[in-house]
Amino acid sequence: MTPTLVRQHLPHAGAAPRVDLRARARDWSEIQERMLVPLYEAVYERLEVGRGARLLGLGCGSGLALLMAATRGAAVTGVDSYFPERLALARERLLPEAWGTRARAEARIVDGSPRDADAPKTPAYTLVTAFEPIGCLAGDSEGLGELLAEAVPLAARGAAVVLAGWGPPERCATSSVLRVATKLADPLRSTGSWRLALRDDLEDVAQRVGLRPDGSGRVACPFGYADTDSAVRGLKSTGLFDAAITATDQAQVDKELTEALHPYQRPDGTVWMPNVFRYLIARVP
Repeated sequence: MTPTLVRQHLPHAGAAPRVDLRARARDWSEIQERMLVPLYEAVYERLEVGRGARLLGLGCGSGLALLMAATRGAAVTGVDSYFPERLALARERLLPEAWGTRARAEARIVDGSPRDADAPKTPAYTLVTAFEPIGCLAGDSEGLGELLAEAVPLAARGAAVVLAGWGPPERCATSSVLRVATKLADPLRSTGSWRLALRDDLEDVAQRVGLRPDGSGRVACPFGYADTDSAVRGLKSTGLFDAAITATDQAQVDKELTEALHPYQRPDGTVWMPNVFRYLIARVP
């Protein structure tokens, strides 16, 4: 999520799909990113995020989750190494020049890895968030573990670390649509293909990096779109379909996605896919 809605995987070898990356980032920030707002709100409410909180957001993307924390008074730092176009939008949203002479709260946006967010005299973070949900692609938890291994040393003892994941496939309507990416790009289902979410995905990642689980929850995050075109644009903005576009072409992916979305289209033309996401709160020992 993020961030994209799943942990990022590099496409298979070959030419990159020809896409307008700025337009793709806009589609993400204007259509897709808001789908996880209920998750962000549930976590911030449970942890009572507010003034005095120092938040490090991993895979921050265009910064909506950071903005929500900043409006609560938290000092926020976002890091992302995949999408410079999204980071440009995050800077527009969060940095002082976006608000005139004063920012809503202390904010930093870092193009790079978590260790790049470290700086001399920077106070330890009291909250680390990894809102990009894992649990739908083989190997996605490994990428999250690597990010956390860099981020945890920057957090204070006892700091909360929040991980997010997809819920059971039977409760995530979008899972059937995301399988289109695997079908088109990887028909033999090798590394990086679709897999079922496992109950202990988040706990396994936390254990590998030495974190102590301290609670969890589930949040309904339906994906709702004004029409099929918006749904296709939003889902493609995640980057999940880039390998499929490379393996086939843009028109084929659009066609397959439109067909997969048909069961979720309402009589008024809107698209509605119920989903459940899970989050884990862990603590830095």
